[in-house]
Amino acid sequence: MKSALSGEAQRLGFVAFGVADAAPVPQRAERLEQWLGDGRHGAMEWMEARKDQRAEPQALWPEARSVIALGMSYAPAHDPLALANAPDRGRISVYAQGGDYHDTVKKALKSLARWLIAEAARRGLGDVAVKVFVDTAPVMEKPLGEAAGLGWQGKHTNLVSRTHGSWLFLGSIYTTLDLPPDAPHSPHCGSCNRCLVACPTDAFPAPGQLDARRCISYLTIEHKGPIPHEFRAAIGNRIYGCDDCLAVCPWNSFADAAAANLAFLPRAELAGPKLAELLALDDAGFRSLFAGSPIKRIGRNRFIRNCLIAAGNSGDLNLVGQVEQLLDDPDPVVADAAIWALQRLSESRNISHEDTRMGEDGAGAVRRSDTVV
Repeated sequence: MKSALSGEAQRLGFVAFGVADAAPVPQRAERLEQWLGDGRHGAMEWMEARKDQRAEPQALWPEARSVIALGMSYAPAHDPLALANAPDRGRISVYAQGGDYHDTVKKALKSLARWLIAEAARRGLGDVAVKVFVDTAPVMEKPLGEAAGLGWQGKHTNLVSRTHGSWLFLGSIYTTLDLPPDAPHSPHCGSCNRCLVACPTDAFPAPGQLDARRCISYLTIEHKGPIPHEFRAAIGNRIYGCDDCLAVCPWNSFADAAAANLAFLPRAELAGPKLAELLALDDAGFRSLFAGSPIKRIGRNRFIRNCLIAAGNSGDLNLVGQVEQLLDDPDPVVADAAIWALQRLSESRNISHEDTRMGEDGAGAVRRSDTVV
């Protein structure tokens, strides 16, 4: 039964498959409790609101006996860091450049669940109940994926597969059917700490620990208010999420872009959008551009806030006019970001003018050097 289930999962587009026991694991609950107790979930109150159900599958659904853990690839064909030196463009996390993974993964999960119920009945295994989850319920997909043998949680806390790297969308099926569990995956990070070093905001207090309050993905997606000033410069031109800790992981060199689901191929307009065009979006334009994209859920105001931070970091004086138009935006968070961006661009303008003046005056250039020394 399990072998047949794995084959059907592969047919539906899943590249990773494993089974974990739904029984409680005390260490899992303890780690979650510690993380929440330290406040590292930031403003994600929903993480704490249903922590007991999140900690263990049977706390969410007592009848569950097995957890079927699944992964669908979105491995990119391009370098996720390619736009790091293109300040006039916004960087969108790889996972959000294509279609909304919630829709694609959940559709496949439901198809697999229906197949499981029918196949169990055909084999005389009785009535089998199932529940499917993808990122919108109190489910700890990464620890369950590790327990099911899909991979291990790396030092950046993301699941790492030896075959697919970290480019996996995770989903799970809770079922009343007893399936033989797979062995948990052992860690293979070794002494490598590239992901920890690559983080622009030092969001990892220690290997295997993440402080979401410092994470660019959290700040640009989950955080609703003004982005703290201490992180604004480090955000650079990232306007939705951050791939740095994933992109530098050596295991991702084994990921095959050909295994990625076609639904997640990047849309041309999202692979490297110009900040000038994004700053001009009103609510209708935002909704139109990001229809069918996970970006749509954060709304126009939060997105424009992110674009203004990127504009301020760009040093592109051509953006001054558009930034100025957002100074009186009805949303105070947007207006705050516009004020900051304009100040940053003004500093860039002053530096540019100073460089020009010094270049015309040899003596001035010497004096400036003396000052720097």
